[in-house]
Amino acid sequence: MAYGQDYSQENAVGSMWQLSDGQQWVSINNDHVIETHYRHPGVKGITLHIGDGRQLVIDFDSMQTSDPALKVQRLVHQLEDVGWYFRDDHLWREYGSQQSYGTQSSSITSKDLEHQFRINPQGSVQFNVGSVQYVLNFSAMTQTNLVTNMNRKVRRRPKLTSSIVSLNSSSVLPSASSQLSDGGYKWEFMADEGVWTEYQAHLCSFDSAAIERHFQLNPQGNIHFKVGGFMYTLKFPEMIQINNIIGTERRVRRVQHNDSSVMGPRWQFKDIDGQWKDYTKDRCSISSQDIEVAYQQNQAGTLLFNTRNFNYVLDFAGMTQKNLSTNMIRAVKRSLS
Repeated sequence: MAYGQDYSQENAVGSMWQLSDGQQWVSINNDHVIETHYRHPGVKGITLHIGDGRQLVIDFDSMQTSDPALKVQRLVHQLEDVGWYFRDDHLWREYGSQQSYGTQSSSITSKDLEHQFRINPQGSVQFNVGSVQYVLNFSAMTQTNLVTNMNRKVRRRPKLTSSIVSLNSSSVLPSASSQLSDGGYKWEFMADEGVWTEYQAHLCSFDSAAIERHFQLNPQGNIHFKVGGFMYTLKFPEMIQINNIIGTERRVRRVQHNDSSVMGPRWQFKDIDGQWKDYTKDRCSISSQDIEVAYQQNQAGTLLFNTRNFNYVLDFAGMTQKNLSTNMIRAVKRSLS
């Protein structure tokens, strides 16, 4: 039996993570924590706290540990629904999903890739997105644009099930920490005092890192969590949190760790004086981070917003802002600086 690979066996249940010192394989306690992290395509690995202040890192891509003397393996006892993902400029996207290539559709899906992988795990497969040709190399786990030669990372992970998704991150965090490619984002809600407050594990059953992982998997989805005796739903498309019992809503935002006012690219409009000015909450009902979230969800769509006196529509395809009362149009730009 080779180390660090997946093994399949029909008509059995569950998965098991094991370590070996070269003598025998030993099951890892609470391995559901490892399994939860492994099923998120954005998680590169996990750090286990193994006592006496010692840590052991498991790299999910290479299926190796930080201790050369210890081997790791994941036993699979049932047929799994496997997803294939590539890393774009912002998130890990599943092949064939609506969000993978913006408005263009891919000629290949996770199911297609898994079928080809099982036929030849060392091979490659070509596909196209519109008129652009790509090749996915299974050995290197990379996707290459055959016109520009740009490479992107690829990952193959079993998809999350409802039982895995329902695990509270508060039960995960004390025993392990993930090496997540989260882009440095945190999640906050508008508290009663009018102050943006970060989701914390000791208060909520999901913290910022857990919310970010779910957002990367499905920016159009929802998650459910618990605070005290109340259940809540966080809706990613609307960026709101709803109390499921009394129905109250709170605004939610996704911001960078190093700057709570700007998330990634800056969105600006050309004002009447010819100067480019940022979208900010003191000027209108949306900010740069709000616009960026909507833009990532549909880069050919529109976004409605308002100032104190007027209502506007922001057209992503035309990169314009239109006053719905006066029909005046202003130029809009997305700045990466």
